[in-house]
Amino acid sequence: MLDNNKTKIFVAGHAGMLGSAIVRALRKNDNIEIITATKNELDLRNQASVNKFFEKNTFDEVYIAAAKVGGIYANSSYPAEFCYDNLIIPINIVNSSFNKGIKKLLYIGSSCIYPKFANQPISETELLTGRLEPTNEPYAIAKIAGLKLMESYNRQFGESHKIDYRSVMPTNLYGIGDSYNAENSHVIPGLIRRFHEAKINKDKEVSIWGTGKVRREFLTSDDAASGCIFVMNMPKVKYTKVTTPMCSHINIGNGDDISIMELAILIKDIIGYKGDLVTDTSKPDGTPKKLLDSSIIQSCGWRPSISLKDGIEMTYQDFLSNYENIRT
Repeated sequence: MLDNNKTKIFVAGHAGMLGSAIVRALRKNDNIEIITATKNELDLRNQASVNKFFEKNTFDEVYIAAAKVGGIYANSSYPAEFCYDNLIIPINIVNSSFNKGIKKLLYIGSSCIYPKFANQPISETELLTGRLEPTNEPYAIAKIAGLKLMESYNRQFGESHKIDYRSVMPTNLYGIGDSYNAENSHVIPGLIRRFHEAKINKDKEVSIWGTGKVRREFLTSDDAASGCIFVMNMPKVKYTKVTTPMCSHINIGNGDDISIMELAILIKDIIGYKGDLVTDTSKPDGTPKKLLDSSIIQSCGWRPSISLKDGIEMTYQDFLSNYENIRT
C-alpha cells in the first residue's frame, strides 16, 4: 500500500536502460514511492489502457523514459515503428497525466533532434535550424513532437492549471541494462559484443561501420539519470530563468567527444581483443559530429561523475554477467 506522505512517481519505461537507472537513483530517497508497470501490464501505445492505468493509480510526478530506441541499422530497418511508437507514447502519457491533474512531468528526448550539420557544440537553440540526419529522421521527428507537446501544454495550461512540464535532451547513452543485440544495438554495446565474441572465437579482425572518423559524445545511463532528476527538481524560478517558453529543453552531456575509431580501440583494449580493426566504408557514418553544449545544466550545478573508460568497463561487466541470456 502506498504511503501518502511520500512523493509518488511513475517511471514510464522503467525496464529500459535509462528508466532503470532513474529507478535506481530514485530508490536512494526514502521519501519517494516508485510506481512502475511492465509491458504486459500496460501498453503505453494504447490510449485506453493508459487512461485506465492513470485512473486507477495516483502519483505526483511522471518520468517519460519509455521509447523505442536503436542504432543506425534499427532506425533504417524499422522507420515506421520508430516514428509511430515514439509519437504515440508521449501523447498518451501527457494526455492522461493532464486529465488526472498531475502537475510535474519530465520528458526525455534525444540528441538526434538536432540538425545533421548543427553548429558544434550543439546548444538548445539549434533545434529546427536545419535538416535532420536521414538515417534516423522518423525517430528524431517523433522526439521533437514530444518535446513540443510538453511546451504546448505549458504555454496553454501552465498558468490556468499550474502544470510544470519539463524536457531534457541527453547525449548518446550507454551503461547497465543496455541492449547488446547483434544488429539493433547502439555503437558501444554493439562493439562490446563483437569484440568479446571475436576474442572468444579468435577471429582475425573486427569491422566497424563507416570510416571511423565521425565523432560522438557518450554518457552513462547513471549520469543521465542523475541529470534527469536534477532538472526535474530544479526550482521553477531557476528552470524558467535558463529556458524560454518555446525552447524549454535542457541538454545533458559531458562536454567531450571521441571518434568512433578511437572508441573502438578503447573498447578493444578493455576487452583484450588482439586481432585487427578494419572499417566498412560501404556502411553509413551518420552525422559527422555530435557534441552537445551542456553549459546550461552545468551552470545550474550538475556534472557527470563517470569517465568514458570507467563507464565502458562497468558496461562490459554488465555484459559478461548477462551473456548467457543475451546469446539465447
